[in-house]
Amino acid sequence: MTTEPSRAQTHPFEIRHAIDIAAPREAVFDYVTNPKSWPEWLPSSHALDCDDRPMRFGDTFHEHWSTRTGPVDLDWLVIACDRPTLWIGMTYTSFMGPVVVHYTFEEVDGQTRFTRILRNPARPKPPTAEMVERMSAEAELGLGNIKRIVERR
Repeated sequence: MTTEPSRAQTHPFEIRHAIDIAAPREAVFDYVTNPKSWPEWLPSSHALDCDDRPMRFGDTFHEHWSTRTGPVDLDWLVIACDRPTLWIGMTYTSFMGPVVVHYTFEEVDGQTRFTRILRNPARPKPPTAEMVERMSAEAELGLGNIKRIVERR
């Protein structure tokens, strides 16, 4: 008799938000794929160690992030980049497992629809309803900040 190896239970999670921005796709893409801009629009992002430019496929960068339980340091890798339509970055945390941010940029009625998808494909435990609510509120705040900042430029 054979037995399968024990596998840790994981809980895939995905949350997505979108906003229409009155600016060309290239302008939105270049702003949000430059991690140096993240602290301007994303409250949990505090400082980034990287060049001040949009990150391209294969680039790496370091982010100082905060959670309710304290600071977290993240090492990011850009795993897909097709300017001005697609950008995907990936990192890892001990408490959430792999974290993937997936950005798409689509022309819609003369504007750019920016969609931000946050994925945790192998969370060790599912997020609570309160966690999902906080993540959603921060994402909506962030997208509103991006719209305000990019449309002013």
